[in-house]
Amino acid sequence: MKIGFDNEKYLMMQSERIKERIGQFGGKLYLEFGGKLFDDYHASRVLPGFKPDSKINMLVKIKEDVEIVLVINSNDIEKNKVRGDLGITYDLDVLRLIDAFRGYGLFVGSVVLTRFEGQDSAVAYQKKLEKLGIKVYRHYTIQGYPSNIPLIISDDGFGKNDYIETQHSLVVVTAPGPGSGKMAVCLSQLYHEHKHGVKAGYAKFETFPIWNIPLSHPVNLAYEAATADLNDVNMIDPYHLEAYGETTVNYNRDIEVFPVLNAMFKKIYGESPYKSPTDMGVNMAGNCIIDDEAVSKASKQEIIRRYYKEMCEIVNGGSDATTLNKLEMLMSKSEASIQDRPVVAAAKVKEELTGKPAASIELADGRIVTGRTTSMMGASSAMLLNALKTLAGVADEVDLIEPSIIKPIQELKVNYFGSLNPLLHVNETLIALTICAENNADAKAALEQLDNIVGLEVHSSVILSVVDENTFHSLGVNLTCEPKYENKKLYHK
Repeated sequence: MKIGFDNEKYLMMQSERIKERIGQFGGKLYLEFGGKLFDDYHASRVLPGFKPDSKINMLVKIKEDVEIVLVINSNDIEKNKVRGDLGITYDLDVLRLIDAFRGYGLFVGSVVLTRFEGQDSAVAYQKKLEKLGIKVYRHYTIQGYPSNIPLIISDDGFGKNDYIETQHSLVVVTAPGPGSGKMAVCLSQLYHEHKHGVKAGYAKFETFPIWNIPLSHPVNLAYEAATADLNDVNMIDPYHLEAYGETTVNYNRDIEVFPVLNAMFKKIYGESPYKSPTDMGVNMAGNCIIDDEAVSKASKQEIIRRYYKEMCEIVNGGSDATTLNKLEMLMSKSEASIQDRPVVAAAKVKEELTGKPAASIELADGRIVTGRTTSMMGASSAMLLNALKTLAGVADEVDLIEPSIIKPIQELKVNYFGSLNPLLHVNETLIALTICAENNADAKAALEQLDNIVGLEVHSSVILSVVDENTFHSLGVNLTCEPKYENKKLYHK
């Protein structure tokens, strides 16, 4: 578990860079924030040492200057669009994000409804937010956006949008997901601020791709793997190369839209402050990589994990071969293969030996621990118990959980909850272990090892239940599964 990223240096450099950009525009900056502001587990996986809450903590360092504006597309409200990673609708996620930002002591100024065309759901949502004491603004669809610049930069374009009243020098514009209209909100505000006699600027904060490492670096390839279904590709920024003779990396959408943005800046400011899409960014992550080998190795593992995830999506009918082909190409480009993931072979061998589903985990020192399906618990539960035993130095033959504890739980599941599966899931196993730890020193010692499995690699020989998958996610382990189910049923809970 070698550290490859200096998180403290990142917090310092990133906050200073943003302050510098605020000063460049006379004290007011609209910062479009792409990706996750907190719980950025992709970044923490590919940049070992990066803390999942680094970006939000960086903002907390300068919170007196920060105001959050949340953006949601009115059509996403109407369609009840769902976040795939959380399983909640975008409108509910806005409320979740507001609570989270306030929990960090950050000021949430308002919510903007973009692409507003009188949608009934959007109107109802605005009323709901206003009853909760949240300011709401409406931004409207502009015909020909983003190419019809004369219309966009006029009273019939951005001029029709509500002017968002902001109080702080740094306005962070973020959203529950892509396609919400963050950039358009920023540009609309530049137009309105200019009309109000306020000099304001725009910048963009995207963690990936990292602009000042090579295009084919595994970290940047891992970003392409993470967005393979969106058809995003990393590219050399041709505008930056022409302007400065320096090779930098950006992604296709920013490069494609830059000429239009540049024209908008010229229309609003009289001249453009930027010569390239790279100029617009403020990301300093590339300057904080301290062990290139460590981050490269971690990024290759991420590409392999994405490959397995996509194969499971195909089995579930949620994808097709197009994305998988792209992931195979990225694996080849990064010189990664499934042989680089030792837990895969270990789980498969265990399954062959036992004739039942199996699972394996790689400990921090490289040891592999496996688990098999038993009459009382699933393979993942058995594997986790075996790993905790190993870490605690408990002998393999010791039962951490007495059968007298397990059997009543099985009876409860089957007889009262109607479950067809009596085997204990991972969360149920941990609850049983917690109960035993009250009077069993070995169980207590094993339970105390839970912190030591964070960041470890796990592989299952079958697709796990959502319950087990979510539990492993909560425990902070990196899970992959073989693209097959334990049985031939058509419906899998």
